Amino acid sequence: MSAPFPSDLEIAQAATLHPIVEVAEKSGIDEDRLEPYGKYVAKVVLDETTTAENARKRGAKYVVVTAVTPTPLGEGKTATSVSLAQGMAATGRNAMLTLRQPSMGPTFGIKGGAAGGGYSQIIPMEKLNLHLTGDFHAVTAAHNLLAAMIDNHLHQGNELNIDPRAITWRRVLDVNDRSLRNIVIGLGERMDGVVRESGFDITSASEIMVILSLSTSFENLRERLAKIVIGFNYDGQPVTAADLKADGALSVILQDAINPNLLQTLETTPALIHAGPFGNIATGNSSVVADYVGLEHSDYVITEAGFGADMGAERFFNVKCRVSGLKPDAAVLVVTVRSLKSHSGLYKIVPGKPLPEDMLKESPEDVRAGASNLQKHIDIVRSFGAQPVVAINAFPTDFNSEHEEIRRIAEEAGARVAVHRGVAQGGKGTMELADAVAEACDDVSELNFTYELTDSLETKLEKVATDVYGADGIEVTPAARKQLKLYEELGYGELPVVIAKTHLSISSDASLKGAPTGWTLPVREVRLAAGAGYVYAICGTMRTMPGLSKSPAAERIGFDEDGRMVGLF
Repeated sequence: MSAPFPSDLEIAQAATLHPIVEVAEKSGIDEDRLEPYGKYVAKVVLDETTTAENARKRGAKYVVVTAVTPTPLGEGKTATSVSLAQGMAATGRNAMLTLRQPSMGPTFGIKGGAAGGGYSQIIPMEKLNLHLTGDFHAVTAAHNLLAAMIDNHLHQGNELNIDPRAITWRRVLDVNDRSLRNIVIGLGERMDGVVRESGFDITSASEIMVILSLSTSFENLRERLAKIVIGFNYDGQPVTAADLKADGALSVILQDAINPNLLQTLETTPALIHAGPFGNIATGNSSVVADYVGLEHSDYVITEAGFGADMGAERFFNVKCRVSGLKPDAAVLVVTVRSLKSHSGLYKIVPGKPLPEDMLKESPEDVRAGASNLQKHIDIVRSFGAQPVVAINAFPTDFNSEHEEIRRIAEEAGARVAVHRGVAQGGKGTMELADAVAEACDDVSELNFTYELTDSLETKLEKVATDVYGADGIEVTPAARKQLKLYEELGYGELPVVIAKTHLSISSDASLKGAPTGWTLPVREVRLAAGAGYVYAICGTMRTMPGLSKSPAAERIGFDEDGRMVGLF
């Protein structure tokens, strides 16, 4: 009987870490640019060389990792990203990772950690999943300082004539706490402030987090902070952070947070972990400046976009690439046997519960029944001009016949495909994928946007819905149409758009699997993220402050009798 596979935390704790100065030296990052946070983590200080022009000069290949529509359990994008970088090194190539920082809310909620998996992880795992270098705390502090200055302005006489009912800036905290979603502030005596309704979001949903991820320099960060719209005055005009004279203080709090964090994989591949914007209402991508640093110092930069190609990858191309001025050379589409079986419509996967027993039986037919989802995501990637590479993330419960069926589906669609076993084997289990990605990067790629910035906001939303998702069109409520008209009148009409919808379907209905057709995208509300630089449409119910489950991961996280941390999966 074989020994049980060790937990991610056990594997991470057994690893031999290299001093971060050695990891930096291996990448050609000068030690003078490092600000160490202990022995194994450091910030890479941005300087005048950190620009799009210098990032493009080296000619490094730029690869984005996305996925098919995930099951509620996820399909292993981060593990694939890490294993691909390790696979690049295993095949003699120089690679670097750029990934989002995990949020502590989900770490203590359902996930219990998000650093990859098995032998494809970022280490030190404990620091990555907890405070790291304090960037999330800095974003939290900056966001809440602005909230405090808004309420202080109301209390001190409201010189800017802010309409309290039109304030859109809430508070944030990096925890899962449903009780804070809707609150009343200012209760008590007259000196305790102005009574009004408000609420909390999770820190990763803060506009400041998106600003951190999309800023191209510290100066650009300051400019974006000044443009934040916190609400409207009684005349219907936007009120900004600059109007409140808050932007300078916000930039002071974030002066260190703008610098990417350097860590390593289990196989000492350099990894830049920076920013963590929400994948539903925001871009769901790591920072632009981390990509700049990576492209300056390696031959292949592997980055990851949240959720499926319809979500994170769409925003990667239409929003992040517009800002960064970078063009990806290839896009990796992560797929699993269980994801395509799920899209067959024959099975229901519930978080926290075992997979259905019949789902674990050998059935290439069930895999083929869910093929439309993979085919659609290949089409989505191609629509942006990138070369798709399908990465089959292998699980121990899979059968070779099922992998071969996925290979046939991908090849029929004209995509490269490779099986990877990075979770079980690390870089050596991902060499086939590394070769396929390198081959794809040598092909000619383009960068096609779904819409022009000169299109109307409604046209942009419609093009994403029809050209990316495959909807028949959009249905805009009168309230949402009024908001779109207002934003265009105020000069925000040439901003890109983000669509907040479910990540569990290409459509706006989580119950629709595969590649749904004959549906219309409902746009019920539109919001402005002026500092981040986009307008986002709410299409369904979005929770920006998660809640804890009946048995959260926090119940299992702690220390054992030897003082070793346990419970981070």
